[in-house]
Amino acid sequence: MADLPSTLVLTLDTGEVRIKLRSDLAPGHVERIVKLADSGFYDGVVFHRVIDGFMAQGGDPTGTGTSGSQEPDLKAEFSREPHVRGVCSMARTAAPHSANSQFFICLDDATFLDGQYTVWGEVTDGMDAVDKLPKGEPPRNPGKIVTARSEA
Repeated sequence: MADLPSTLVLTLDTGEVRIKLRSDLAPGHVERIVKLADSGFYDGVVFHRVIDGFMAQGGDPTGTGTSGSQEPDLKAEFSREPHVRGVCSMARTAAPHSANSQFFICLDDATFLDGQYTVWGEVTDGMDAVDKLPKGEPPRNPGKIVTARSEA
């Protein structure tokens, strides 16, 4: 696998978020996130599920939480990395190997998710922008990703 970028920059309508990509934990998931981000897939996509004290979920182009990309689902890359505030992890169905394009950012510690979801990154700057996302399932006026791009 080629060297993967080290950072994902999400420009949200609430501010900029910088995410350290954890290819050491989940190289396949990081590769997918980078591919989708750099292709423009995430541009304009909303955070369709934001639960105060838990997490903000996005990455579904339909904004409903029921869809993903045209890419095949990913094989799980579960790790012992804890789901704590700022951790970025992949959403999935009940099937372990069903992650595709949807992801979530932990707003608070959620260690009950450890070992069941693939951790692929951690917010290093801009958590305040994530905290400002409108709450709801779905939010009345959901926050969105304006652009998403990787950088070295």
